[in-house]
Amino acid sequence: MTRESAPAVSIEALRGRVSPPLREALSRSFELGFLGGMPIIDQIDHALGFVSLLEQAFDGPPASVIDLGTGGGVPGLVLLFCWPHTRVVLMDASERRTTFLSETVSAWPDLSNVEVIRARAEELGRLGGMREQFQAVTSRSFGIPSAVAECGSSFLEPEGRMVVSEPPDSLADERWPAEGLLPLNLVRLSSARVSDRFGYQVLGKTGVLDDRYPRRVGIPVKRPLF
Repeated sequence: MTRESAPAVSIEALRGRVSPPLREALSRSFELGFLGGMPIIDQIDHALGFVSLLEQAFDGPPASVIDLGTGGGVPGLVLLFCWPHTRVVLMDASERRTTFLSETVSAWPDLSNVEVIRARAEELGRLGGMREQFQAVTSRSFGIPSAVAECGSSFLEPEGRMVVSEPPDSLADERWPAEGLLPLNLVRLSSARVSDRFGYQVLGKTGVLDDRYPRRVGIPVKRPLF
């Protein structure tokens, strides 16, 4: 199997968008155990990789984005600060994490473009106002590639873009096989790297998703499509 080309993504110019309130919020999230062990500065850089890739795709910020399994707010809170005029939805199934995020964003009245939703993606992706209503979908650690693709496609509008965090040395054609993505109307567009540390896969949506997807809660993981 051959590895997709991985163009370098520059984030240096984006670091200036990260304000002290955002850093403080992510530090609190880190202390609560919501972000894992990676240092905050690296987690912010990782999130800025999503920002860079989507701004390249749309020649600027997308009109709307949903962060799947946003957890403690990475990349979701970073997207919110970088894109003050973008509809940003932070979705997670954890009550503790969504409570933390709701309390955090309520303290930022100038950023009224955000929704924090506690839900399962398989159910949320079937609701009006959510299904295929987003120009962009992001996923840092939502789940296995097949589940990310199945659930993410339910939110992504045709011609939209999905950006997924990837292990550094992964092979795109193994993790994202074209035949597996086909029923979800997704295609693999490119892979990318940030500062030779973080990997990403960029997927595109080619048409309206069949009503069969996403399947009921838990099935995308128990019976993956690929």
